Amino acid sequence: MCTRHLTLLTDLYELTMMQGYFHSETQKSKTVVFDLFYRKNPSGNGFAICCGLEQAIDYIKNLRFTKEDIEYLKSLNIFADDFLSYLESFKFTGEIYAIPEGSIVFPMEPLLRLKANIMEAQLVETALLNIINHQSLIATKASRVVWAAQGDPVMEFGLRRAQGPDAGTWGARAAVIAGCVGTSNVLTGQTFNVPVKGTHAHSWVMSFPTELDAFRAYAKEFPNMCILLVDTYNTLEQGVPDAITVFKEMQAKGPMPKGYGIRLDSGDLAYLSKKARKMLDDAGFKDAIISASSDLDEYLITSLKSQGAKITLWGVGTKLITSDDSPAFGGVYKLCAETDETGKFIPKIKLSNNPEKVTLPGIKKVVRIYDNATNKIKADLITLDHEVIDENKDLTLFDHVATWKRMTLKAGTYYTKEMLVPIFKDGNLVYSSPSTEEIKEYASKEINTLWDEHRRLTNPQVVPVDLSEELYLLREKMIRKMK
Repeated sequence: MCTRHLTLLTDLYELTMMQGYFHSETQKSKTVVFDLFYRKNPSGNGFAICCGLEQAIDYIKNLRFTKEDIEYLKSLNIFADDFLSYLESFKFTGEIYAIPEGSIVFPMEPLLRLKANIMEAQLVETALLNIINHQSLIATKASRVVWAAQGDPVMEFGLRRAQGPDAGTWGARAAVIAGCVGTSNVLTGQTFNVPVKGTHAHSWVMSFPTELDAFRAYAKEFPNMCILLVDTYNTLEQGVPDAITVFKEMQAKGPMPKGYGIRLDSGDLAYLSKKARKMLDDAGFKDAIISASSDLDEYLITSLKSQGAKITLWGVGTKLITSDDSPAFGGVYKLCAETDETGKFIPKIKLSNNPEKVTLPGIKKVVRIYDNATNKIKADLITLDHEVIDENKDLTLFDHVATWKRMTLKAGTYYTKEMLVPIFKDGNLVYSSPSTEEIKEYASKEINTLWDEHRRLTNPQVVPVDLSEELYLLREKMIRKMK
């Protein structure tokens, strides 16, 4: 993976707050805890897929101010010399727990929990949100597209429409983690060792005297990955017949490769794919791939499938890599605890006129509860970090808004898993990131812990995310005290 220096990838106010803390004797020695979480699932989904931890780790590992950084900050004429001297030897010395990439996650639960000196904790806010928000957004969108394809392979190829090189490269990785079989982005393939796939453009066909000449040349050059784009001139009267001609010529030379077929990029994809399927089958090419592109998303794929489209490979670009219908993930980073003058952690809470913006106080963890019989998720429980769930006892869960809604799980019918795992301790990395393909396999298993009702594209069933009684009472007590 290519390491980049991202220390100044931050909002100015993170640095101005740092200087304010640095010059305050009571503040500069504080240790604080921040939660990174989100409030609402994107695209109306029933869940999100957590992504971005690998880049976040790389960012934290390489967090230091270079000579050039210091000189630039000095040129702004707003920072004191003693603060800039402090930055020269700055490094992260804190602790991070996070939910592993590829995990199913839900609103309000910490995806990342950071404990550090207040200046360290403040600096990293913007970059961590930038990284995790974007990649979790694209992974979640990709999971919807993959779900709509109902087992058909989906390829990501949105690089040219992504909001910049990083969005295209890390976004493609997130899409692969969420289930795409590959990407057109060669840099993503090289960096993360994931499959790269592609065909050719209309310009290839247009650059030859005839479409048939173009197809023959492509088949000669790439006989083992011969997907021919058939809609440059006339799909059914010329493109598909020309492709069949080339396939017959290939067949005469030996067995057909596994990866051959046609691509449709315009027109009525349902009608064209059904007609093309019959033409290919009648010619003896029943195993030929029919791939399709053209501004696809989960809704159009669902519609095409309902119309009986014969598409077997879906190429999804713009609307996936930009998360077209939901352009932001909405993650936030909020203070939940800090040390007092004795070093004891004191819970902190933020109030708001918007109830959904009231934060959860204290140092917390996320416990996932599974049904023993099905291995499906029953609920998530946000607890204070010291709390322990005894699986040998009945467990009562309650809705922290409508508290009369309760569910009791009998001992022996459920099991639990703590979702947050240690990443950094005392500034040292203690976590080994799996490969992208390993994370993809893990994500697939994670998605299978949901019922189909939770995966519906519209109006999905909500997985309960409840608070432990101790956390609920702490929050209520702090709200009453502050009011």
